Amino acid sequence: MPYIDTHTHLDFAAFDPDRDQVLSDCARLGVERLVVLGVTRSNWEGVWRLCQQHDNLFAAFGLHPMFMADHQPEHIAALQQNLAERLSAAQCCAVGEYGLDYWDKRANRAAQKQLFEAQLQLAVDCKLPSLLHVRKAHADVIATLKRYRPARGGVIHAFSGSPEEASEYRKLGFKLGLGGAATWPQAHRLRKTVAALPAEQIVLETDSPDMAPAFHAHQRNSPTLLPAIAAALAELRAEPLDQFSARCWQNSCELFQWPCAADQI
Repeated sequence: MPYIDTHTHLDFAAFDPDRDQVLSDCARLGVERLVVLGVTRSNWEGVWRLCQQHDNLFAAFGLHPMFMADHQPEHIAALQQNLAERLSAAQCCAVGEYGLDYWDKRANRAAQKQLFEAQLQLAVDCKLPSLLHVRKAHADVIATLKRYRPARGGVIHAFSGSPEEASEYRKLGFKLGLGGAATWPQAHRLRKTVAALPAEQIVLETDSPDMAPAFHAHQRNSPTLLPAIAAALAELRAEPLDQFSARCWQNSCELFQWPCAADQI
């Protein structure tokens, strides 16, 4: 059965030794489409170049809140230009990765919010989905999304919030990205939430090379693990794997406005 990895960083150096082999293995395992996300201005070109080399890779461009020291005020204008130049290309699929990260209590929240809102406005203007990084910041993200109401919605990457927050995101048209985190037995609250989520709100992701699943602990994560992650999540939800995977595939296709047939890339 086919899969879509909605969140990868295949351009990162961790994949330099065997990137082509990873992609070959993905094809063999049914991981048909993969989204590669930009996180700073310096890696946008590499992301785009990689996606141009492979028809099943799709690019998103953003300014990640964990790299605030790398971002400059002029990078928003650069992002706007970058999106404008590539918006007509089928492989430009979203704005991201961007969002809010309040994990570090020393974080400059005001600066993050300013950058977040500027990118959200670009997503609205370009009519693109948003691939959002949200950590310890759901209340602020939800409040901001309610003000901007982006028509294309997007994905809350690595969702770890509450059922109530999941419901608010659903009303705003946002899918929830699930990957390796929910495979860890000690993630009791997350696993309980994932088991009860509406099927139409879930998309699959790996965040490779980070966030490895429990069965691949302390190793490089890879999109080749997506089918096994899907199997673990389906079991957690007491749902047949083929039914769960087909629904996740459909959800991703609807979000990115892609054809649902696996051979229509």
